[in-house]
Amino acid sequence: MVRPSLNDLAAFAAVANHQSFRRASDIMGISRSALSHTIIGLEAKLNVRLFNRTTRSVSLTQAGARLLARLDPVLQDLDQALDTLSEERGTPSGPLRINANKSGASILLADVVPRFLELYPDVELDLVSEGRLVDIVEQGFDAGIRLLETVPKDMVAVKFGGDVRFIAVAAPSYLHGKERPQTPDDLYAHRCVRQRLPSGKRYRWEFSRRGSEVAIDVPGNLTLDDNDLLVRAAADGRGIAYVPEYFARPYLVSGQLLTVLEDWCPRGPGLALYYPRSRHVPSPLRAFIDLLREVDSTR
Repeated sequence: MVRPSLNDLAAFAAVANHQSFRRASDIMGISRSALSHTIIGLEAKLNVRLFNRTTRSVSLTQAGARLLARLDPVLQDLDQALDTLSEERGTPSGPLRINANKSGASILLADVVPRFLELYPDVELDLVSEGRLVDIVEQGFDAGIRLLETVPKDMVAVKFGGDVRFIAVAAPSYLHGKERPQTPDDLYAHRCVRQRLPSGKRYRWEFSRRGSEVAIDVPGNLTLDDNDLLVRAAADGRGIAYVPEYFARPYLVSGQLLTVLEDWCPRGPGLALYYPRSRHVPSPLRAFIDLLREVDSTR
C-alpha cells in the first residue's frame, strides 16, 4: 500500500464531514474535478472504496467511516499544533470563516472588521452574509452570527451589539389621511409590506405589550425578502413595514419614515457570535472574539 499524503487525507476528511464534493471544494479552494481526482487516487493507494457516490449524494462506506473516526481527532490535533506556532509568532494568521445574517454583517463591517484587519493583516477573513440559518460545522465555518434566541444550544454564544428592536414604520405620505393603527389588529385595515423568510414562509409580525403577545399575518400586495428593500418600499409609501430598527434609523432621522405601534415594539435579545463548544478555537477566532468584546464594551 502506498502511504497517502496529508493533503490526500485532509481532502478525504473535508468531503466526509460535509458529505459534498461541492462544499468541500469551495472550502478548500480547489475545483471539484481536482478534488474528485484526489479522492480517486486516495482510494487507489489504500485499495479500498471510501465513498458511495450517486449523481445526487455522497456517503461514507464502512471503511470510510472507520477511517474518518480515527482521522478527525488527528487532524484537529494538527490544526491545534499549527495554531500554537502562530501564537508563538505573536500574531494570528490563516483563514477565518464567519457566517452572518445581513444585520450582523453590517454591524461588524462598521465597527469591528476594519480594526481587526488592521491589527491582524495575516488573517484572511471570509464573511459570508445570508439569510438562512446554516449548520456552521457542516458548512465549514469557524463561527456564525445570528439572533441570540436562534443560536443552537450546543454552541458557545458571545452576545454583542446590545438588544435588538423590530419596529413598524411607514412614510408620512402613506399615513396622510389615514387613522394610525393603535393595536396590532388595526393593521388588518392597512396595506403592509410583507416579508418572505429564507425558509419560504411568510413572516408573521410579532408584537408584545405588558405581557400580551400577538403574531399577525398582515395583509398586503407586496412581499419582499430583504430588510433594506422593505425599508425603501415603506419610504416610497408602499405601506407599513416591520423591520429591525437598525435598518430604519437613517430614514427615521431624515423624516422619510415614522413609527407606528410604538408601545407594541419592545426590545429583545440581540445578536450573538457563536461557535462549536467541543472544538478547538483557532487563534484568529479568539482574536476576533476579544476585539468584538472590546468594541462592544465601548458602545
